[in-house]
Amino acid sequence: MAKQVPLRYRQIHLDFHTGPWIADVGVDFDAREFARTMKRSAVDSVTVFAKCHHGHLYYETNRAERHPGLKKGTRLLEQQVEALRREGIRAPIYISVMCDEYAANTHPEWVAVEPDGKRVGRGPLDNSRFLWQILDMSSPYQDYLAEQTREILAKFKPVDGVFFDMCWDQPSVSNWAKKQMAEWDLNPEIEADRFRHARRVALDYMRRFYDMVKKSAKDATVFFNGRGHGNLREEARWQTQHEIESLPTGGWGYMYFPKNVRLARTLPLPYMGMTARFHKSWADFGGLKPYAALEYETSQMIAHGARCSIGDQLHPRGTLDRGAYEIIAKAYKRVAEREPWLQSARPLTQIAVYQPLEAKVGQGAKSPVGASEGAVRMLTQLKQQFDLIDPATAFEKYEVLILPDHVRMDDALLKRVRAFLKSGGKLLASGTSGLDETAARALLPELGVAAHGMSPFKTTYIRFGREIATDVPPSDHVMYETGVRVTATRGATTLAKVVEPYFERSWKHFSSHAQTPGDKPTRFAAAVQNGESVGFIPYPIFSAYALHGNVPYRLLVRNLLERLLPEPLLRVDGPTTTETSVTRQGKRTIVHLLQYAPERRTEKLDLIEDIVPLYDVPLSLKLDRAPKKVYSAPDESEIEFEYLAGRVNLRVPEVRGHAMIVFE
Repeated sequence: MAKQVPLRYRQIHLDFHTGPWIADVGVDFDAREFARTMKRSAVDSVTVFAKCHHGHLYYETNRAERHPGLKKGTRLLEQQVEALRREGIRAPIYISVMCDEYAANTHPEWVAVEPDGKRVGRGPLDNSRFLWQILDMSSPYQDYLAEQTREILAKFKPVDGVFFDMCWDQPSVSNWAKKQMAEWDLNPEIEADRFRHARRVALDYMRRFYDMVKKSAKDATVFFNGRGHGNLREEARWQTQHEIESLPTGGWGYMYFPKNVRLARTLPLPYMGMTARFHKSWADFGGLKPYAALEYETSQMIAHGARCSIGDQLHPRGTLDRGAYEIIAKAYKRVAEREPWLQSARPLTQIAVYQPLEAKVGQGAKSPVGASEGAVRMLTQLKQQFDLIDPATAFEKYEVLILPDHVRMDDALLKRVRAFLKSGGKLLASGTSGLDETAARALLPELGVAAHGMSPFKTTYIRFGREIATDVPPSDHVMYETGVRVTATRGATTLAKVVEPYFERSWKHFSSHAQTPGDKPTRFAAAVQNGESVGFIPYPIFSAYALHGNVPYRLLVRNLLERLLPEPLLRVDGPTTTETSVTRQGKRTIVHLLQYAPERRTEKLDLIEDIVPLYDVPLSLKLDRAPKKVYSAPDESEIEFEYLAGRVNLRVPEVRGHAMIVFE
């Protein structure tokens, strides 16, 4: 495990991808004003550029890759680092890894190759946004990059840190890759072997470059960006922190960060979120997001225990955008005021959502909509306190384990889950989780169901029983995704039934515009509870919620969870848009309430422009003993409360975007 290096809370990631056709690089750069702007904006760390995606260098060097528009004697990176350090601001250094246009153009044989012979990435006439030629790290390019890195480490020794970017697993069938695959007993004709090779190459160069940095500067931070989030535990050996790049308006959306931070925070490394000041995505010059959006994004980070990073891009001439730093300053001064309640605070949770390892890891940022996203959306809206966990996480410390939709259970996992239940844990499973591959047999008897295979109908209907019908309209509610036919076994209770359609819609027979209407209730269950500890929903309920957002799906999970977990850590009577988190800092317990509502303002863009306050919000927190006082932070205004039956009950006077309620 990498040594933990303290991370600062208010960082800037300062892009500087500058094409060689720009001839006046850095001519207006003023080191003193640059650093003072950062200081005035409450910034405490700035990632500055040694090498960009164009493959150019921004410091004094005899290497040919130095940017041709950077006049001789212009010590751009040197001045940035020196000026920032004078103001007490860290200055980690950025190095682009697999994106290097200069290297690709001068050594086209180093570009990664697709199985059909095409080069990976940008074609010769392509100028699409975010598309670059992608280098093959099994080629001599890796040694070329190592030479550049050694020079940077020597010139700026000791570096505060290095941010290596564009580091996903890139399959290639270049001559070098094929030779290596043969040596490693892998077949380049098999896709799975190409990915195995790409992964091993990536892990090998991560180890190599991590060791280079640490030998040069033992206290430096080291991060490889673009690794995805599927195998953080293994890769933590070569990362000093975990960063979640997530520009909500840049293609990631407003669900990407809260989903992945819930996995990152279960691991031992410090972690941070990265958004940006842009209206859209990287290099959106002249694009400035509304302040309310930046406040939400940074507040969401600190509410989950993460540090903050805001992306920006320096103008080629070396000047910062005044408007950008006005809103950055406003956001970061808020964070600075709240840091006394953030340092060493750890999230408190009751529920673990099991997330299997990805089949292909390190494949870049965007992950498909699925069970994990649906679970995060649903449980966030229900104000439940939960983590995503990987297979190596000890779920025994949680009160409830959720196996969402399609968790394959081997003997080891079955044994762990059964031991968890025997020790008093609760379980909610859905879809085919806990069943065999044919969905015809229950591997986990504690589910309380007999399985009869997948339903022949794509679309069926759920009829809620009165025990779990709270707030549910008295209708048969459509389920758009295929479920499993199950019946409750002796001792288990059917809480909802399946209504099947008259027939499966096809060209042979159909009725009206969409799904065939329901016929009548069947003997099959749509929800089952076995004793007080186990609930089962035979539908991919979480994936279905992510895809369709049908409110009865959330109500089904909510009402079943209330039977399994009658005393949730937190209750907040607020809109479904209100996000909550609970952290523990020494003897303090801190509740974060966030009320910002992203609105679809264009066909593909969600924006936050307005902060609409909530008033007099009922809140109830489960605590072992009565607190001495309760107050809001950072103003420390005391709030009246009562302590009754193990819960602190109060009303939050106002939630204006982000409220922090402290119990101590």
